Amino acid sequence: VGLKNLTKRTLYNYDARGPDELSLQIGDTVHILETYEGWYRGYTLRKKSKKGIFPASYIHLKEAIVEGKGQHETVIPNELPLIQEVTTTLREWSIIWRQLYVQDNREMFRSVRHMIYDLIEWRSQILSGTLPQDELKELKKKVTAKIDYGNRILDLDLVVRDEDGNILDPEQTSTISLFRAHEIASKQVEERLLEEKSQKQNIDINRQAKFAATPSFALFVNLKNVVCKIGEDAEVLMSLYDPHESKFISENYLVRWSSSGLPKDIDRLHNLRAVFTDLGSKDLKREKISFVCQIVRVGRMELRDNNTRKLTSGLRRPFGVAVMDVTDIINGKVDDEDKQHFIPFQPVAGENDFLQTVINKVIAAKEVNHKGQGLWVTLKLLPGDIHQIRKEFPHLVDRSTAVARKMGFPEIIMPGDVRNDIYVTLVQGDFDKGSKTTAKNVEVTVSVYDEDGKRLESVIFPGAGDEAISEYKSVIYYQVKQPRWFETVKVAIPIEDVNRSHLRFTFRHRSSQDSKDKSEKIFALAFVKLMRYDGTTLRDGEHDLIVYKAEAKKLEDASTYLSLPSTKIELEEKGHSATGKSMQNLGSCTISKDSFQISTLVCSTKLTQNVDLLGLLKWRSNTNLLQQNLKQLMKVDGGEVVKVTR
Repeated sequence: VGLKNLTKRTLYNYDARGPDELSLQIGDTVHILETYEGWYRGYTLRKKSKKGIFPASYIHLKEAIVEGKGQHETVIPNELPLIQEVTTTLREWSIIWRQLYVQDNREMFRSVRHMIYDLIEWRSQILSGTLPQDELKELKKKVTAKIDYGNRILDLDLVVRDEDGNILDPEQTSTISLFRAHEIASKQVEERLLEEKSQKQNIDINRQAKFAATPSFALFVNLKNVVCKIGEDAEVLMSLYDPHESKFISENYLVRWSSSGLPKDIDRLHNLRAVFTDLGSKDLKREKISFVCQIVRVGRMELRDNNTRKLTSGLRRPFGVAVMDVTDIINGKVDDEDKQHFIPFQPVAGENDFLQTVINKVIAAKEVNHKGQGLWVTLKLLPGDIHQIRKEFPHLVDRSTAVARKMGFPEIIMPGDVRNDIYVTLVQGDFDKGSKTTAKNVEVTVSVYDEDGKRLESVIFPGAGDEAISEYKSVIYYQVKQPRWFETVKVAIPIEDVNRSHLRFTFRHRSSQDSKDKSEKIFALAFVKLMRYDGTTLRDGEHDLIVYKAEAKKLEDASTYLSLPSTKIELEEKGHSATGKSMQNLGSCTISKDSFQISTLVCSTKLTQNVDLLGLLKWRSNTNLLQQNLKQLMKVDGGEVVKVTR
């Protein structure tokens, strides 16, 4: 055959497809008996009795020395002894590496992985034959040091070498020489272990010092998988939550999940990454921080209904939550970006528990009966603002990574950080059933309109990682008189349009039957202007809005309601009583007995809620008041001044 003095090594696994073929494993040494048109016939030296054919492309040939015959035949590769040692070491370590993975020993698994990768790379460099003699000598020292170090931490036998790194032959070396060489080798490995320990401590100290000197932090999240039996399309909303204050402290990171169990945007399958930015020292001091995931099902009113043709689709319904305590990660006590965390899933009871209630129940519970359902994520705390993070951690955060900002300003506002965000939270409502026999299935639609009744397009952001929308529709709680939503969206309007804009909330009953649902019109409306009469921005906090009733067409016309008071406080300021009479007639609208509360938070470097600061910013319009405005400036909170004047 002409292949007798060549080593035949298997490059890939090959599974026999018939009785005449021979199965091969990577690294097998084979003896070739015949060759024919791209195929070999022979046997492996590990099982010489089994002969068969196999593709020639699966075999690599290299120079070798064959000693002995038959059962006593051995093949010795004709290559550097160090290369043989590296190959043998890699095979031995790979078996242990697999066992470490099965045992879930993550720290040792990663250490062995790095060592294996180093040896593979160095072996390739030596085999290339392109290294100068001095570099080759240095590389050999690195290889032998790595092998000895790895064998020590894996509790394997210590290899005794000479000064050049060659393995000593015990049959040709005296006992005393072997003993001294063993002492030297042991000492070198001990020094290496102490050096590794010292380096790790220095890394930890440097990391702590870096975090101590950094005013801003971010939490990196990589969503690996969602393991839940949803049955329909869903929205996966992730955010940071303070359990003691019972409030969300960040925007949502939104991933749309399909009924097939994969992201709707399949191109993002292995790239579902987000970074929660603007965390500061106050956040690190929070007693507890939770990473909360809310799953909202998008489909039928009830999952058990099967006749989809007659049923309303596209309804947002509560499905469940998953919660993980990330306090230790935020505080820097845990730092393992490779560790995949399983966050157990808790479904809502009968699809009608409020999501906020379920979140608090899960946080209070010691364990969750998740039945194997939940989310898999990796988490890592990163120092710096978004610009620093992209520069220092490009392997984690790039331009495609979603950025979910803190709902509020960072402790230090950078000069280039221009924001004009208004966070709107649907809090709760109380809706009379009216002519219906049961409570309504209320859906709230949020939109932004100008004073001429024109809707502002693409100004509402349901979550980072998702496109801007023009209308946001709330979750629907089935036959609940007093729904509690706690859903937050970000409204980002061009600064020149803010003073002419208002938030509009329309209420509609949603039916599970498609034919009935199409006939349902909006039954009420609430609104609030983004600018107050004195030119300042809408105050932060809760707003008890007036719910107006009128014909659906009239409610859609901004001129019908825009001159009316929007909140209970404003109504009382105008001399009306919100509680004196059950109904109040104001123009063509009627004040309903229904109630509706929202909460707002303004994060703007252009707008202010302080009338004294506003007077100074607009000093050109009335220069006579400049001295008075400067005196009033001394009473304004420094943080408010910095936001708009930096």
